[in-house]
Amino acid sequence: MDSEIAVDFSPLLKIYKSGRIERLMGETTVPASLTPQNGVVSKDVVYSPDHNLSVRVYLPEKAAETGEKLPLLVYFHGGGFIIETAFSPTYHTFLTAAVNASNCVAVSVDYRRAPEHPIPIPFEDSWTSLKWVFTHIAGCGPESWLNQHADFTKVFLAGDSAGATITHHMAMRAVREKLSPELRDSGIYGIILVHPYFWSKTPIDDKETKDETLRSKIEAFWMMATPNNKEGVDDPLINVVQSESVDISGLGCGKVLVMVAEKDALVRQGWGYVAKLEKSGWKGRVELVESEGEDHVFHLMRPDCEKAVEAMKVFAGFLKG
Repeated sequence: MDSEIAVDFSPLLKIYKSGRIERLMGETTVPASLTPQNGVVSKDVVYSPDHNLSVRVYLPEKAAETGEKLPLLVYFHGGGFIIETAFSPTYHTFLTAAVNASNCVAVSVDYRRAPEHPIPIPFEDSWTSLKWVFTHIAGCGPESWLNQHADFTKVFLAGDSAGATITHHMAMRAVREKLSPELRDSGIYGIILVHPYFWSKTPIDDKETKDETLRSKIEAFWMMATPNNKEGVDDPLINVVQSESVDISGLGCGKVLVMVAEKDALVRQGWGYVAKLEKSGWKGRVELVESEGEDHVFHLMRPDCEKAVEAMKVFAGFLKG
């Protein structure tokens, strides 16, 4: 029966025994707008015709008039690789605010989601989107806003939760595989990891939660995104911090901002990432900012609260340098 539930992850989603997936949040979308919202205009552009995938491009209204070059932010949304889209009210609100606060051009990436499209597909789509972005490096790509306004000497990647995981791996891959023949390096100036979704089978330190119910729930969510994965949460795609076999010294950027929330179950992974990066021999500069008393992606749920406003100032300050 189609009504029989196999996995109940309320309030996020339900998976039925028939294979049907019912996402309970992150499915509402809002349109892009050439009428300024918070001083920002936006449009949707297809980056992968084969899979009908688009990005949402954001531009400060004033830049459209002046033609100035601005830092470029490429943003990957969170949602455990399973829920949310680049076009949800949550991410449209966040990107509009971030572009307004930092005076940058932004590209918010939509990628195919698990479990219908299991990992590594979200990573592959994200890489495809980055390569599409870099077709504009010489000012002759398919999207005029990027040709006219994006400063390709100041490219930042960012994401929250699963989007932060994607961000890290894109910055690693950009060293191994050139994003454009025009580049002599990775092409990425800095990255921002907001409440990054890294995990491991065992706690990374004595401060990380040992609550088996919570740990198994986090692990089960990962396994939904990658159902045939024999390594589970020790897969190097998610076990970036604890695994000794994962070398992050070659991270392809010079600046990193890691943002964590004190009450987030993932908080110690963020701290551990910074410690590992500092010990690795990586030559860049890393900064960590913790939001006290807050939980996972609180800034998206309550964007107007005091701590979210503080977090946005930090986020925008990193982009503005």
